[in-house]
Amino acid sequence: FSISTYNKMWTDAQKDLDIQLRREREEFLQPEKDRVKVFKMLAASYIKYMQIFRNLETAHDQLVHWQKRTVIRQVLDGVIGRILEIKKEMVELENSEFHYIDNILEDVKLLPEDIEVPVPRYFIKEKLEVLQQREKILDQILFNAGLQTQKCVKAMTFEEAIKVIQVAERARQGRHRAAFMKQIYLEEKRERQTKLQVQMGPNPDDAATCIQKVWRGYIQRKKTDKMREEEMIFLGMSLPPHLKAISISQMHTGQMNVLQGEVQERHKEVFIKDKLRETEGLDIKETLQDQIGQCFIECRHIIGKFPDYPTEEAGGSMAILSQKTPEQVAAELAAKKEISLQKKAQKKKKEKEGKEKMKGKKPQKTGKKEEEEGWKMAPSNFLSIMEEGNSQYKAAWQNRDKGCDFLQDHDPELIKEEKREEVEEEIRVQVDELMQQKLENLKLAVDGEKSDKKKKGRKSEKVRAAMMSLAHRTIDSLYRELVEEGLLIKAKTVNLSDYVGEYSYLGTTLRQVDIEPMPCLADVRQLIALYGILPLGSQTVHEKAPLVKALLLAGPTGVGKKMLVHAICTETGANLFNLSASNIAGKYPGKNGLQMMLHMVLKVAKQLQPSVVWIGDTEKIFSKAVPKAEEEMNPKRLEKILPKFLKALKAQDRVLLVGTTNRPFDANLKPFCKVYQKIILIPRPDYASRFGKYFNQVLWKHIILQNGGAITNLLNISCLAKVSDGFTQGHIIQAVQAVLSELRLLQMTRKPLRTAEFMTSLARQDPVYREEEEIFK
Repeated sequence: FSISTYNKMWTDAQKDLDIQLRREREEFLQPEKDRVKVFKMLAASYIKYMQIFRNLETAHDQLVHWQKRTVIRQVLDGVIGRILEIKKEMVELENSEFHYIDNILEDVKLLPEDIEVPVPRYFIKEKLEVLQQREKILDQILFNAGLQTQKCVKAMTFEEAIKVIQVAERARQGRHRAAFMKQIYLEEKRERQTKLQVQMGPNPDDAATCIQKVWRGYIQRKKTDKMREEEMIFLGMSLPPHLKAISISQMHTGQMNVLQGEVQERHKEVFIKDKLRETEGLDIKETLQDQIGQCFIECRHIIGKFPDYPTEEAGGSMAILSQKTPEQVAAELAAKKEISLQKKAQKKKKEKEGKEKMKGKKPQKTGKKEEEEGWKMAPSNFLSIMEEGNSQYKAAWQNRDKGCDFLQDHDPELIKEEKREEVEEEIRVQVDELMQQKLENLKLAVDGEKSDKKKKGRKSEKVRAAMMSLAHRTIDSLYRELVEEGLLIKAKTVNLSDYVGEYSYLGTTLRQVDIEPMPCLADVRQLIALYGILPLGSQTVHEKAPLVKALLLAGPTGVGKKMLVHAICTETGANLFNLSASNIAGKYPGKNGLQMMLHMVLKVAKQLQPSVVWIGDTEKIFSKAVPKAEEEMNPKRLEKILPKFLKALKAQDRVLLVGTTNRPFDANLKPFCKVYQKIILIPRPDYASRFGKYFNQVLWKHIILQNGGAITNLLNISCLAKVSDGFTQGHIIQAVQAVLSELRLLQMTRKPLRTAEFMTSLARQDPVYREEEEIFK
């Protein structure tokens, strides 16, 4: 049942993708002058791709058939990349990171939850063992270095410690004595009762009454449970028995299929590969030997001597079988290098010409030309990936009979096609060794040439020895040093879904009245997923999507900036490096020390990617004037070297620089904005986020329950949400923790929580004033 459901979900997603790709070819190729129409087209495509993304991600996570999951994974990466490309176009069109599409959602009859960016579960699942192992190593290093976080224990005098031990010991002895005396009393009572029963004999009426009581109680309890179950089914709060039985069987079969799939994935591939090697291996070997031998003869006939056998780096026998001599292959490579160098030189010339033109009035003319031509979609790196995945689905899976494959484990024919290439490659390596020896024998016999293999071997050994002497430190030792220095820290386990916040339903309405709305927490959550989590989680997406190297989270104190940094690490399994000015103060002094530190961080971050490099209070690095109290910390150390650090990051390196600041206006904005290409404003929570549309998403309720409180009718959540206007999540947490002390939690049953208790605690704190909010805007 579950297999057919998720197969249907996959089929529907592929149909929607096919339609969407057709629309892309029709709509986005034509220039469009009306910017409003362009935004609606982009928003509609964004919504559609997001629905396809959600369905494909669910199907990929739930389907057991690993070959299907491979096909889905390819399309999934393409869809994620296309969403990021469309997002980039929307940002450039509106000059804003935040978009309000509530009117479009209303037209297509969708809820904001339907376009929430899901975090693909394979980010963590695929490397779970590696992450668990790395976490163990990190804990061990922290423990050995004495940096493991421990609960603060109050110091006490020797006499107090003895008194605590005495009290505990006396209490233990008292409990032990009481239990012993109770046991003796019960034994004596049992003996007295048995003596009376032996003397008097059992009373039949009493025995019958006892049996009736037990039976009636049992029957009544059964009736009550049945009535309650029927009531819950009637209210829609529970499933009927037949559906519940199906869901339980689904769960069991799902678990069995997953286990079965895992085992078969390990063994079936090996079995098919071995079978292919046995049945086709000899034929492949003979064919390769004949082809290479024929190439030797042809080459001697044309050139007059036998060619040198290509090295493994040049491709081995593949270079020979490409019907080109090694000299031709080398010449082609040299020609390609020359062409690439010429292209780079031309690009530099164009850039210089462009800069010279920018000084004059020519840019205005280009702007007019663009306006005349209209908007046109930029070329995509992901359409080809999606089309390839779509054609692969149509060719292999669309018309395949699904009923005959009960186990949903594998398709042997598809595996054979993949494994045949691997077998050929393995055999080719063996053939290369044989044919190389054969070529040397032919040269010796026909041309009288001796091989220079020994000399080459000596040279390579010398080179290896030199390389070994100049070898750098291992990644493990660098990792250990960074942990011990406190630069590589353990990320808190926080999911992105824990960042509670509602969608803004008045965005479009406010913009129509020329009022720029404040972004909502749901928008912030989506931007973190789009710019932080999705590119870090997938190598394909990071390499081909619009590259975001640095991200700035700006907002008042207590809005959850650090929490979002930890959420990025949790959802992608990334390492977290802390390069805040306060954390690196006094470490690796001097210019050389700083360069060495950043080199170490970069090397470990690239090697153990994905990685997040976090700089807290990042405005201090770019501050106009350093306060006297912070002069010793030297916060401006990283100012000049950060751009170089970002330049060293390439598209293939899944490393993200994340800065957090609560005072961005204190920074020198020109270098500040050059480093952080994406700036996300995180505002204080609005009423919708504080109260919430769904009762489980209420900030106040969530925090009160988290701290051990209980919600009753005496506690007016709506009133608290209204009164806390201007306060951040951090303020609310502090207010709740101040009220819910250990003593207050003990009184909870007798004295329920009241609204006024939280109001007095909240009133002691300073809110985010409107002036500060305007400066952030």
